[in-house]
Amino acid sequence: MPARRRQAQNVQATEAGPRPEYRIEALAKGLRLLSLFTEQQPVWRVSDMAAATGMPLPTTYRMVMTLAAEGYLVHLPNGDYRPGVRVLTLGTAALRGMDLVEIAAPGLQALAEATGETVNLCVLTGDQVLYLIRLRNSDLVTANIQVGSTLPAVYTSIGKLLLAHLDDDELASRVTAGSFGPAHGPNAKLSLDELRGELAAIRRDGWAIQDEELAFGLRSVAVPVRDASGRVVAGLNIAVQARDWSTQRIIRELRPPAARTGQEISTLLGCPAV
Repeated sequence: MPARRRQAQNVQATEAGPRPEYRIEALAKGLRLLSLFTEQQPVWRVSDMAAATGMPLPTTYRMVMTLAAEGYLVHLPNGDYRPGVRVLTLGTAALRGMDLVEIAAPGLQALAEATGETVNLCVLTGDQVLYLIRLRNSDLVTANIQVGSTLPAVYTSIGKLLLAHLDDDELASRVTAGSFGPAHGPNAKLSLDELRGELAAIRRDGWAIQDEELAFGLRSVAVPVRDASGRVVAGLNIAVQARDWSTQRIIRELRPPAARTGQEISTLLGCPAV
């Protein structure tokens, strides 16, 4: 076969999408190691990484040494490893590069200024919500949450809102017994069966309340953000101190401006008025 024809076929194969022969196993193993680091477990030992990934310890050690040499992992004095600056830089660049963040930021800033309360934008990733924007006032309970943080979707207003718009099969595949962790507020529902009725109501009403389910003393109201097809792609919420805001007051005073902002952002994403 002429070399030019072989080259053309290779280009076509690349454009059609990745194929198994193009997989670089060493890179895949390194990415699996990096994916172990979460907010819940931000540090790991080499032996634990090997056990978690099923890779041989010598292979894991070489991978970790390479990632550390390139600045993706940092070796701590006690022998543990944590993500390095290179990982944080990549994550921040990815979040800032999303059109959704750029489009939503001005409206969320205006909402935070108008209400004087904390405003968040999140998307669903697995059974967690990922914070893309967080505009926090000075007295909110959850001071440790920031852009890039994740929380269990089942305990948050945005999480419940996004789960409510999944079909039954996807909901069942995402939400398992392990989704209901031990860290939660006094009013949390602790199984999908308990949650299903509320999810149906959220889908019908178009908004969700979190009433001391995530943490004691914290309430929030969430509304959807939709793309050009009308699909719910994110949620925004206003989070407040329970001592200052009853659920009735939240629904009366905060839900309407949140809903308007959600619709404004959705319109900018190409969604017609709903």
